Amino acid sequence: MTNSIKLLDGNYVERQEVLDNMYSDDYYYNYLGKNALSSSSIKLLLDSAKTYLYVTKYGQKETQPLRDGHLFHTMVLEPDKLNDIVFVDVQSKNTNKYKEAKKFHDQVFTIKEKNDAERLCDALFKNETALSMLNSSKFEVPMIDNINGYPFRGKADVLKNSGGIVDLKTTIDVKNFYKSADAYRYYNQVYIYCQLFNVDYKDFRFLCIDKKNLDIGVWECSENFYLKGEASVMAGIEIYRDFIEADYDIDQYIIKGTL
Repeated sequence: MTNSIKLLDGNYVERQEVLDNMYSDDYYYNYLGKNALSSSSIKLLLDSAKTYLYVTKYGQKETQPLRDGHLFHTMVLEPDKLNDIVFVDVQSKNTNKYKEAKKFHDQVFTIKEKNDAERLCDALFKNETALSMLNSSKFEVPMIDNINGYPFRGKADVLKNSGGIVDLKTTIDVKNFYKSADAYRYYNQVYIYCQLFNVDYKDFRFLCIDKKNLDIGVWECSENFYLKGEASVMAGIEIYRDFIEADYDIDQYIIKGTL
């Protein structure tokens, strides 16, 4: 690990200072979201350099799965932050009551969303295997370091005192989570977090809960999944270097092919 980190804006910062600041959501998601790479930014780069630039500049559109996942994570890992969330008793986010609440509060959820998240939490906390994976751990642990010469940020959902990582996921089909893991490129996260936290891929596990039937799944990572992440992250870094760092006129980018 390096003591000094060169961020994407060219500034050199002390690593410990950055780590201390990473507990602030504003610093972590807004400032470092623009000035450090992550598993999500690698996914964006691989999808489209244009998408990466757009999201970095304007932010990511909030989707219902993202809202559900955020609220569930907060209830399980950071319940003290529930005091910062306003819950509104409405049937839809399109109601005037909900829109009015959004004018004055950063985080607003409906009572239905709250009930849905509590339903998942109740099932998770009743499962002894799930509880054992959460015990003897620290939650929401941030980390930053260089990977292949570029700054990467990450935040482990669950960092075991023994050194392993547990990542909490919600899904609509836990039995076929391996398909979702591939589709959403979760292998990027595995590779990046193993590098940042100096963890072996064998000690990285996904703890998943099915939003429909409440089934719980534990998915381990194979060497192939880890190596797939390494290749994917390196490909994303190459796109960043060739198009973003090189200040390429992205408006001139085209995709060529033959049918």
